[in-house]
Amino acid sequence: MKTMATRSQNPADAIEIELIRSLYTGFVPSLIMSIGFLICGSLIAWRTGDTVLGLLLIPGALSTALRLGIARRDAARAARPRLGIEEARRLERRFAFAYLSFALILGLFGARLFLLPVVEAHLLMLALLIGYAAGVAAGVGLRPRVAIPSMVMAVVPPMLAALWGGDLLYVATAIMTLAFLAGGIGSLRGRHARALADIGRGLTFASLARQDALTALPNRLALREAYDEDGFEARAARLVAVHCLDLNGFKPVNDRFGHPMGDALLTLVGKRLASSLRDGDVAARLGGDEFAVFQRNIGHPDEARLLAQRIAATIGRPYVIGEQALEISTCVGYVVSDDPADDLERLITLADEALYSAKRSGASVRRYEPAAGARAAA
Repeated sequence: MKTMATRSQNPADAIEIELIRSLYTGFVPSLIMSIGFLICGSLIAWRTGDTVLGLLLIPGALSTALRLGIARRDAARAARPRLGIEEARRLERRFAFAYLSFALILGLFGARLFLLPVVEAHLLMLALLIGYAAGVAAGVGLRPRVAIPSMVMAVVPPMLAALWGGDLLYVATAIMTLAFLAGGIGSLRGRHARALADIGRGLTFASLARQDALTALPNRLALREAYDEDGFEARAARLVAVHCLDLNGFKPVNDRFGHPMGDALLTLVGKRLASSLRDGDVAARLGGDEFAVFQRNIGHPDEARLLAQRIAATIGRPYVIGEQALEISTCVGYVVSDDPADDLERLITLADEALYSAKRSGASVRRYEPAAGARAAA
């Protein structure tokens, strides 16, 4: 993406990603429920001697292992800052498959048990069902498309079996349990709606804190976050470059035509700068007429030189604001790094040295070289 604004998802996608991430925060309750089901289910199957219950424990154990394995394996991927919407949805589908599989087995196990005349086991099963529904609401309640089917599949079949028996107390128990389930689903939907609003506000404030108000480019904080998100391993595998630039002729425009014209010019410069970049590169306004670009994942230093030249050519084209034609130019200093431990501020300092060397010599593009300082790009 060409800027942090376009690199990030649109607001709806960003909110959905945060909600999907919430699925992976309830591992411990899931572990407790899984252990509880295996222990209590084994006791119930042993106590009743029912073959069907014993057989249901097998897929129950498998779905439990699958559910915990997926939750543990995918948690780190879901937490990645640069998680995209398509990958997030794939993670959710895997999570939902395992989660719903366990809910189905739990519901079938409970339904079978409530058809058997083993009153003492019914109480234990009811405790499991209530605990499971509460855990679902607490753990995955921000994703109703996962939570609601899970609760329905686990709770409704056993309660229908309880109703089938016809005993008045069992009928009352089933009706009350289903009523609590319906109320819980309603509360869950309300919680989800509030979470949507809260997450949306949080993302908006976070975006504003990382965005230059004038040009809509990322600011210095967002540039650092992009550099840090790139990660040590990614920078170890490929080269990165940092470019610094400022505008030649901007101050006379500002002095002659006033700050509104200068602001409009900076806005157009920001748009041109963003349009010059590849997907994955990040342009930021550092302040005034100073900008920086983080160019990630390059295979050869020539790629950095070509980008610097493209930026200089793009920004140097004439501008028309209202009825006024304006001309400015830019100097670009850049540094290429193969050291994954390099700090962004150090790279900005080196690129800035190359920039001022270019301005002194009249060059439009200059690369920083550790051995000889800054030299003109070939």
